[in-house]
Order: sequence, then structure tokens, then C-alpha cells
Amino acid sequence: MAKPKDIDAYIAAYPEEVQKLLEQFRATVKKQAPGAEELISYGIPAFRLNGLLVWFAAHVKHIGFYPRASAIDAFKEDLVAYKTAKGSVQFPLYKPLPIGLIAKILKFRIKENLEIGKGKKIK
Repeated sequence: MAKPKDIDAYIAAYPEEVQKLLEQFRATVKKQAPGAEELISYGIPAFRLNGLLVWFAAHVKHIGFYPRASAIDAFKEDLVAYKTAKGSVQFPLYKPLPIGLIAKILKFRIKENLEIGKGKKIK
């Protein structure tokens, strides 16, 4: 896939089933961080709010969510049902997205970014 110009173009490149999940993910981010700027970063959808906040992407078998390593570590107990890596989690395409969990992680990341913006170090 060529680098999309925006999130709309990114989502439009996928089958309808996947588009619905991507739009659901996007809506969740916009609800939790209404002032966040949408952009394409590393060729995938991202949101910026006082720095880069989160990324998400469609893959063959999952939706990848990239909230940084600090968030994965903070929510490791909640993420045991999903495949994770240092800064990412995979949500299977054939299951509903865990919107409540995604929202909790977003709140964590928003707080983290705002604290970093105030010059505080995050532990």
C-alpha cells in the first residue's frame, strides 16, 4: 500500500469489515481525546496531543494498537488475552474491539502526554 495522505484514505483501502473496526477505533480515540490531531505517522493512522499519543493499523489477522511501552506495561494485566509486544497489542479481526479497555489506555496516554508537557518525568 502506498503511504495514504490521511486517515480517511488509509481506512478506505481496506475491506468494509475492517473499515468498520478502524472507524470504531478512530471514533474511540476522538471521543477520549477530542482535541487530538489526526495524522499519518510511519504510514499508519496516528493521533497527536501534546506529542504523539497513539497509532493504530490494520493487519491481515488483527488491528494493531500502538500506545507506547509505558501503556502496555501499565495495562499488562488487562491485556493478558491479547498478543502484546513492548509497545503494541494485537486485537483479532474476528472479535469485537475491547472499546472500554482501549478508552482506559487512551486516558492513561493522554494524562502521560499532558504531564510530559508540563515538564514532569513519567515513571
